Amino acid sequence: MELQIKQKNEFQYVEEGTGEVLLLLHGLFGALSNWQDVVTEFSSDYRVIIPLLPIYDMPLTKAGVPGLVQFVEDFLAEIGLSEPCTVLGNSLGGHIALVYALRNQARVSRLVLTGSSGLFEDGMGGSFPKRGNYSYVQERVAYTFYDPAVATRELVDEVFNVTNSNAKCLRIISIARSAQRHNLAKDLHKIHVPTLLVWGLNDTITPPVVAHEFSRLLPSAELRFLDHCGHAPMMERPQEFNQLLRQFLVKNQTSVKVVD
Repeated sequence: MELQIKQKNEFQYVEEGTGEVLLLLHGLFGALSNWQDVVTEFSSDYRVIIPLLPIYDMPLTKAGVPGLVQFVEDFLAEIGLSEPCTVLGNSLGGHIALVYALRNQARVSRLVLTGSSGLFEDGMGGSFPKRGNYSYVQERVAYTFYDPAVATRELVDEVFNVTNSNAKCLRIISIARSAQRHNLAKDLHKIHVPTLLVWGLNDTITPPVVAHEFSRLLPSAELRFLDHCGHAPMMERPQEFNQLLRQFLVKNQTSVKVVD
């Protein structure tokens, strides 16, 4: 299935299927295609929605976690989605999902976090993008995965083109620093919805210790690890990821709300 991008005013997004909503949020260097296998697997039973986050072109003054959460709220208002939904987030997308859940208690029925920031992340392996350095970008993209072969030429080219733009780099750095500043450790106890944590055992960006800390701080979390897997399990181990996701959705069919 090739993802069809829709446009509504300034919002670009993918929407496939009908039924209960799965809202998917990609990461800092992510794209709609990161969730390809989830869309393929679940759009026959669910309404799967993925907004394209304006990471590279949002106003610099808003380039941060709060600005991206506001964007998600505006997007859902634009498409008229008000019923509670399951929010899935990878990396920065997980961070956005958590803040969205804290701000919109009645609108989140379940959370799924994979390689989420919000407690700690080593976003660029301890450094920020170097403009015009292809081999550096190639190394950083490979660092995301356990198997470097997942870092295809196409994927590396995509990230290189982004980091080759000064304006885009400024936004990436602003958002990355905002993510580091917005530590959620003191707020996670307020989120009581069922939460699935799916983590790569070989994640070097948000290592397994981060997953254990999320599991400790989130009252209704269950943690599952995938071996031989890095920072993006839904891309690197899609079948196993989808199996865990389906089990979780079936097991937690009743919605529980976030409480203060």
